[in-house]
Amino acid sequence: MQFIKPDIDINFIGKRKIGFVLSLILIIISIGSLVINGGPKQGIDFAGGTLIQVKFKADTQPDDIKKGLGTIGMQKASVQQFGEIKLNEYLIRTEIPLLAAEGISKKLVAALAKATGQQVEIRRVETVGAQVGQDLREKALFAMFYALLFITIYISGRFEFKWLISGIMAAALMGAVYVASLLAVSVSVLMLVALVVTLFLFWLLKLRYAMGAIVALIHDVMITVGLFSIMGKEFTLPIIAALLTIIGYSLNDTIIVFDRIRENSRKHHKRPLEYVINRSVNETLSRTILTSVTTLIVLVSLFLLGGGIIHDFAFAMIAGVVIGTYSSVYVASPIILSLQGNQRK
Repeated sequence: MQFIKPDIDINFIGKRKIGFVLSLILIIISIGSLVINGGPKQGIDFAGGTLIQVKFKADTQPDDIKKGLGTIGMQKASVQQFGEIKLNEYLIRTEIPLLAAEGISKKLVAALAKATGQQVEIRRVETVGAQVGQDLREKALFAMFYALLFITIYISGRFEFKWLISGIMAAALMGAVYVASLLAVSVSVLMLVALVVTLFLFWLLKLRYAMGAIVALIHDVMITVGLFSIMGKEFTLPIIAALLTIIGYSLNDTIIVFDRIRENSRKHHKRPLEYVINRSVNETLSRTILTSVTTLIVLVSLFLLGGGIIHDFAFAMIAGVVIGTYSSVYVASPIILSLQGNQRK
């Protein structure tokens, strides 16, 4: 099936400044939201505490649930509707890790049944200690950083044949990050500094393709995280898995475009780079749209029909696929052209 003509010629690169401005605005909004909210809203996986999912037989008011929680010393617990309203399910969160051995389930059922006058069913109980939550948070940041670093080695080797330079640079960065982590440096600050240093080294070593790919991936992750911050959604381990999946999806789309740029650079070697990149984006446009649309159909189905457990994961994936498709065209490819111009100067 071919719904886009093979000879289509949309001037994507000519409008790259508009794309850069739009991306910059979205990133500023994302950073602003994170600053205002004091960072992303951390779920129980990272913040620690206890999460309890309860189901009532009939409609129940959150205030009645809170009154029942107050009778067993959980006055500061938050209550949130979960899933569809007709299901009468709620999530109870408390910062205190409650152990099953304490008999909390029986106490909770009795207190809620007395306060609401309804039969209560506990669907799940998740408890994470504060130290475990901190360890998971740090490991999640390390996982994302190392994923980006290994990706850049692959991009540099495949498209610019600089396996040795990129390998040495990655090894040095990983060593520096490991040593700094042993010195009790804040992991968040460490990752931020490491990313800035990585981008500077890419520019210094003229790794154009790696620079385009890594900036596009940072762009995708940052905007997705900002969207979660704006909407007040929690960050949990499934969301980290979604972000890593987004990185892989966006990279795959970017590599397809980069591969065509490399082929067209040989075929149209007398043409300017702007023409080559624009031609490559147009030639891969049909494949890009088809892949994105079919992926979105599955993700929207999961979002609408998958239930509350997978709801945020599907939402993150939908946002990531849309942003990743956009960045492959308006961020990754134009950066190659921008760096080419700077190197010539």
